[in-house]
Amino acid sequence: MSRLPVVAVVGAPNVGKSSLVNRIVRRRNAVVSERPGTTRDRAYNRAEWAGREFTLVDTGGMEPRAKVGLEALVTLQARVAVEEADVVLHLTDARLGLTEADDVIAGELRRARTKVVLAVNKLDNPADDTERHRFYSLGEGEPYAISAVHGLGVGDLLDVVVSLLPRSEPESEVEPPAFAIVG
Repeated sequence: MSRLPVVAVVGAPNVGKSSLVNRIVRRRNAVVSERPGTTRDRAYNRAEWAGREFTLVDTGGMEPRAKVGLEALVTLQARVAVEEADVVLHLTDARLGLTEADDVIAGELRRARTKVVLAVNKLDNPADDTERHRFYSLGEGEPYAISAVHGLGVGDLLDVVVSLLPRSEPESEVEPPAFAIVG
C-alpha cells in the first residue's frame, strides 16, 4: 500500500476552490455556492492527471485575520490541509484583483515551506490574461491563468502541479524479529 501525494487547494473565500476541485475530479463532489462559508471542513478527493494519482483537498476560504468564531475554525482547517500537503495550489480571483487576504495567505504559505503553485481564476477570456500579471507581487512565482468553470488553463496548471509531486512510496511495514533474545 502506498501513500498518495497530497495537493491542497487554498485561498480566500469565493475564489472558486470548490469549482476547481470539481473540475479536476471530473464530478460535482464539492458544493459550489456564491455564498461565502459554504465549504467549512477539509474534503479529500482522489484525483488523477497525466497518469499520476494524488489526493486533492478542498478547503474553506481562509480569513487569515479571523481569531474567533466560524471563520477562524474554517481557516484552521485550511492551515491543517497546508501542513498535510506536498503541494499547495493557492487560488486567487482575477475579478477581485489582488487583495489583502491574498497577500497574507501568500505570506503564510512562504513560512510553511511547502511547494506552492499560484493560480488566478475567473480569467474566462484566453485572449486576455493580463490581469494575472498583478499576482506576481505575491512572490509565489508564475501566476497560472485559469477558468475553473470553463476548464481553461486547468490542464497546464495540473501539468505543473504533478511535476512537483513526490513519487508515491510504499508505506514501510515493520517486520517482527525472527527471534528474540531474552536476557
